[in-house]
Amino acid sequence: MFKDLEGKVVVITGAGGGIGKSFAENFGQAKAKVVLSYRSAKHKENLEALKAEIIKAGGDAIAVQGDVSNESDIIDLIQTAVNHFGTLDIMINNAGFERPVPSHEMTTEEWKNVIDINLTGAFIGSREAVKQFLKEDKKGVILNTSSVHDTIPWPNYVNYAASKGGMKLMMETMSMEYAQYGIRINNISPGAIVTEHTREKFSNPETRAETIDMIPSRKIGEVQEVSNVALFLASDLASYVHGTTIYVDGGMTNYPAFLGGKG
Repeated sequence: MFKDLEGKVVVITGAGGGIGKSFAENFGQAKAKVVLSYRSAKHKENLEALKAEIIKAGGDAIAVQGDVSNESDIIDLIQTAVNHFGTLDIMINNAGFERPVPSHEMTTEEWKNVIDINLTGAFIGSREAVKQFLKEDKKGVILNTSSVHDTIPWPNYVNYAASKGGMKLMMETMSMEYAQYGIRINNISPGAIVTEHTREKFSNPETRAETIDMIPSRKIGEVQEVSNVALFLASDLASYVHGTTIYVDGGMTNYPAFLGGKG
């Protein structure tokens, strides 16, 4: 189904775990050439195993350490991908960060830390990818991992919600600007997803029940359900999809409090 992705060069930020790792696995299965961007050295061993898995599946992979809140690191990441594989086809701005702090207690540093990683990092990644696509006269693809909190307010996470809300209009604006060149830019917005970071939280019966009560499908999602959407959006099957956000959330954004005709 995704034969057109074979041999494509894909850069994935935040590939060391969670949804980013699932993206990498899926593109590896599609025999793509995957550039695995990671921040923390603790992910290095896992990435070596992921690289081997991708190569075994018929793709290729390299790992590049860097911080997406650092402009020069993102520029170097794109250049490394081009130097190693000769081109860039798909840029996935996936790296993200969150930490709860009541808004009235949030420091400017805490605000900036999340904005710099989630929003500014995604902008720089998108900007540098567009530069490369225009340089090569290529109809490239940019995908951003956003969140249901690009539309649902989230108390104690004002920096996160602001970063994802900003990402939505950033994506839509850049899509409008560059669609004329055949460059497709879209967002994927997951809801509650089980990852190695959330598995402990969702294993708590009370937390799990509270979360499921917010999901009309009565199911917490899996990373594969998110990464399947990335394959579709990156492929030729989505050739006419521009400036769109696909919510992978079991219906969480559809006002579940009104389920059953309440209100």
